[in-house]
Amino acid sequence: MITLLPAVIILISLFIMELAYFKIADHYNIIDKPNARSSHQTITLRGGGIIFSLAGLIFFFLSGFEYPYFITGLLAIAIISFLDDVLTLNNKIRLSIHLISVLLMFYQWQLFTHPWYWLIVALVFVIGTINAYNFMDGINGITGSYSLLAIASLYYINEKVIHFTSSDFLVVIGLSLIVFNFFNFRKKAKCFAGDVGSVSIAFVIVFLIGQLILETGNFAYILLLLFYGLDTATTVFFRKIRKENIFEAHRSHFYQYLANQKKTNHLLVSSLYFIVQLFINTVLILFLKESWIYAVVFTAIVTLVFLLLRFAVEGRKYLLKPHSN
Repeated sequence: MITLLPAVIILISLFIMELAYFKIADHYNIIDKPNARSSHQTITLRGGGIIFSLAGLIFFFLSGFEYPYFITGLLAIAIISFLDDVLTLNNKIRLSIHLISVLLMFYQWQLFTHPWYWLIVALVFVIGTINAYNFMDGINGITGSYSLLAIASLYYINEKVIHFTSSDFLVVIGLSLIVFNFFNFRKKAKCFAGDVGSVSIAFVIVFLIGQLILETGNFAYILLLLFYGLDTATTVFFRKIRKENIFEAHRSHFYQYLANQKKTNHLLVSSLYFIVQLFINTVLILFLKESWIYAVVFTAIVTLVFLLLRFAVEGRKYLLKPHSN
């Protein structure tokens, strides 16, 4: 178990690594320019989320090479995502590496010993979550704070409810998120996560939730990512109704509407998502983890409330009629 002094040393090391990356990114002009999907207006360093995969590597060496297939998959998906950030790779190359990384995760889970249909379920869950995370990474603080909450919740479950993974891994990833939030959760962010960050942290969190589900047999733990899932799913749904190309860049997410059309402070929006998901996680841990029926009913209620909120805030015309992004 990582104690206070080693944790401080790791935290300082991660800060140094992040600052070193900033120097590299600045030298090689690895920046994020505002585009059709962006909610920011200024050029900012891209790829600060590289710290998540570096944290995974630190854990790998400190733990005596634990989770080798998962870590290999994490590094592969981080490297290809970083190259895509910098060079914009061919989709076939990028998706091929993503698939290999996911299969390595499945092997680490020992999923190939289960019936074949579990592979389909897991593939939908993993790919869907990674894409949702990538889509949701659009304003200061949202990915870093939301992910830190997920890791903290998983740590609590691991320590107080059921042991399903390495607490040291959760601690190291949590420390990397603290470092990232220090530079990103601010009015003028020093860096953005980039695909390397959003994809990597999604890969990590999916791995952990997958471990938890496999250990407990309880799919209710998917609710640890419910609010991100609802924003992504309802946005895709409304875009399909408006007959828009769901693969094109856009600013149709609820958080983007709040940040852009409503001009709500980005950090306030990020905090709102954090607070709502904190409520969901608390209800899940205290009341829902033993009953899938209660989990389904709770999910239906939250979904209905969120849909009503979107109609109340954005309006029926904005949600259902074609509009420019």
